[in-house]
Amino acid sequence: MAGDAITAVEHVFRQERGRVLAGLMGRFGDLGLAEDVLQEACRKALELWPQAGIPSNPAAWLSAVARNAGLDHVRRAGKSVTEAEAVLARLPAAMVDETQAIEDDRLRLLFICCHPALAPEAQVALALRTLCGLSTAEIARAFGLAETALSQRVLRAKRKIAEARIPFELPPAQDWPQRLAQVQHVIYLVFSEGYCASGGDSLLRADLCAEALRLARLLDSLQPGQPEVQGLLALLLLQASRGPARLSPEGDLLTLEEQDRRLWHGDLIAEGLSVLAQALPARAPGPYQLQAAIAALHARAVTASQTDWRQISALYGALLRHKPEPLILLNAVIACAMAHGAEHGLAWLDRLETVPSLANSHYLHAARADLLRRQGDRAGALAAYAQAAMLAANTVERQYLLRRHGEMRLPLV
Repeated sequence: MAGDAITAVEHVFRQERGRVLAGLMGRFGDLGLAEDVLQEACRKALELWPQAGIPSNPAAWLSAVARNAGLDHVRRAGKSVTEAEAVLARLPAAMVDETQAIEDDRLRLLFICCHPALAPEAQVALALRTLCGLSTAEIARAFGLAETALSQRVLRAKRKIAEARIPFELPPAQDWPQRLAQVQHVIYLVFSEGYCASGGDSLLRADLCAEALRLARLLDSLQPGQPEVQGLLALLLLQASRGPARLSPEGDLLTLEEQDRRLWHGDLIAEGLSVLAQALPARAPGPYQLQAAIAALHARAVTASQTDWRQISALYGALLRHKPEPLILLNAVIACAMAHGAEHGLAWLDRLETVPSLANSHYLHAARADLLRRQGDRAGALAAYAQAAMLAANTVERQYLLRRHGEMRLPLV
């Protein structure tokens, strides 16, 4: 029973952390306090559930215990019971009227995490920590930072929220444009971590993908007709559609070329294509619309051999004008190779090795290995697969690279 209780607490903490934490933040207006009382509730659950049994609604139990702990904290701070109860009903009527279409505290917490008073890198780290429950180690690995440095970054962001008295509310209409881009970026990063985990033993984290998709839908409902918001939603829908086909029954990673496309979610593809079609008439293509258009070309291809790589390569060229980032450049090189021949891609990969963030990335070496394999250069492919496997932090990706290495029919050196 103790093992079941621990598993239940861990599940609730992962799945419901964002919702419970946002609700506590809305009641107490203090992110640090909200996190402390949620942790206290989890400790009590681990003490009580093995004997009393797991409640029918574990998340509601944790919320209630955490709220009571927060109320006790307010009382101990010297406030009267009346004042403490007022804290629990602190949301102003005006704010409720403005946001009644959303009815979701997590979106409000996301906007707090993306407040302009916080440094951009701190915004992303804080959102991943508070809303999605990623550990400090997981976030540090995703950013390529030391865990202590990442921990200090999150701590400073929390302190800034408290000192600046950032309100628990959605921004006024005039502030939306400047806040929207970072909110979209955070949602995109949450989905990316769920779609291809930066480390650990699992490739997919369905909870993060589902949370990102839900937030993207909420954002679209709040700002209907915004092309880039629609582009982000379309991109996540189209990417999520491939989920069931990305792993073999044995749990091995399958590339786009290897996937059984009959397993792709047709309803998500249809919705994604429909949302993208609503965005394109505005003729204001941004990075999310362009990435969604690339995903749409993959989705429309019945087989891998029917993929319109020339059009995908052209779209990557347009995307690079918006986001000249190393990984996008690497994907553009791969698309160029698929459209025009492996030799073109290999020439570009040689140049990319001068980019520090790519030189030690398993993605670059995996791309080189694949192109060399397609050219029939067995020795070169073996060396590149071995290098990529050594650098891969995710167990499933590493196993895929080792499998590819083994398929070359030579022992790993």
